[in-house]
Amino acid sequence: MQFGVFTVGDVTPDPTSGRVPSEGERIRAMVAIAEKAEEVGLDVFATGEHHNPPFVPSSPTTMLGYVAARTERLVLSTSTTLITTNDPVKIAEDFAMLQHLAGGRVDVMMGRGNQGPVYPWFGQDIRQGIPLAIENYHLLHRLWREDVVDWEGKFRTPLQGFTSTPRPLDGVPPFVWHGSIRSPEIAEQAAYYGDGFFHNHIFWPPEHTKRMVELYRQRYEHYGHGRADQAIVGLGGQVFMRPNSQDAVREFRPYFNDAPVYGGGPSLEQFTEQTPLTVGSPQQVIDRTLGFRDYVGDYQRQLFLIDHAGLPLKTVLEQLDILGEEVVPVLRKEFAARKPAHVPEAPTHESLVQAQRGAEGSTA
Repeated sequence: MQFGVFTVGDVTPDPTSGRVPSEGERIRAMVAIAEKAEEVGLDVFATGEHHNPPFVPSSPTTMLGYVAARTERLVLSTSTTLITTNDPVKIAEDFAMLQHLAGGRVDVMMGRGNQGPVYPWFGQDIRQGIPLAIENYHLLHRLWREDVVDWEGKFRTPLQGFTSTPRPLDGVPPFVWHGSIRSPEIAEQAAYYGDGFFHNHIFWPPEHTKRMVELYRQRYEHYGHGRADQAIVGLGGQVFMRPNSQDAVREFRPYFNDAPVYGGGPSLEQFTEQTPLTVGSPQQVIDRTLGFRDYVGDYQRQLFLIDHAGLPLKTVLEQLDILGEEVVPVLRKEFAARKPAHVPEAPTHESLVQAQRGAEGSTA
């Protein structure tokens, strides 16, 4: 099981001080969070992709390339790569380049994006979001696996005899997760290709997450990639911790109340009851996270959001210390003890290379 953190890269005022970090400060803070994640023993750092204020991560591969040079073990991922508004050719090239620079420590999460104004900025129509995601990923899948591609589709100019460069490291493309909150078509797409499905269920009740993951698992088995319980699943989550749960609630409340994504909605108590947001002690986070398995089954990746809503970097780094020292070691042990032997681990570059060589050997 892989554990890590993801960031949306928001620039949000700290409600307790009124201070707003500069864009440069926020970008440097994201790098510091990635470095700290490796230091405390986490497996994955993932960044979102946004092209509108108040967010800064408009170029995830630039960020991840920089982080790759400053880390040795961390898997570098996106928590959204916009498959709808990015050119699949550029995605193919950028992530293959990142693979080479990072020695294979790269995977990618495809998403449609939920910011409507972004689509026309890149010449697209949000009403075509699902068809764009399906067609663009079909092309990307081929670009990474075929040395010469002829292509004609609806949403971009045709390709004739095109070769994407550089080619994927060791001939193996980055592992792909398809991220979706509410679109069954994306769960179907992930299942069709045998890719991973990531449900960022931070705003949704368990019943919804269960339905989406079950759909993906059923279709994964339907397409012949393995048993339903062998499908590759990832989950998002949100936590804020202090040794004493009352202190955690008191400290986090102003950030919850003033955050653009929360403010004006349910109370903190209602939100933590109805969604996976956990504000409390490390043991409460352990118990809540282990409970995710009850409704999604055995899964391969758990990412936590810890740096949003204006929380200062010092506080975020403290959260990482708690994750690395008190929470993740227990979760690793407990999840490993409960996982059946036939359920796979999260794919890595090394495991994908080994699988490809095995497949080539069996057909030689």
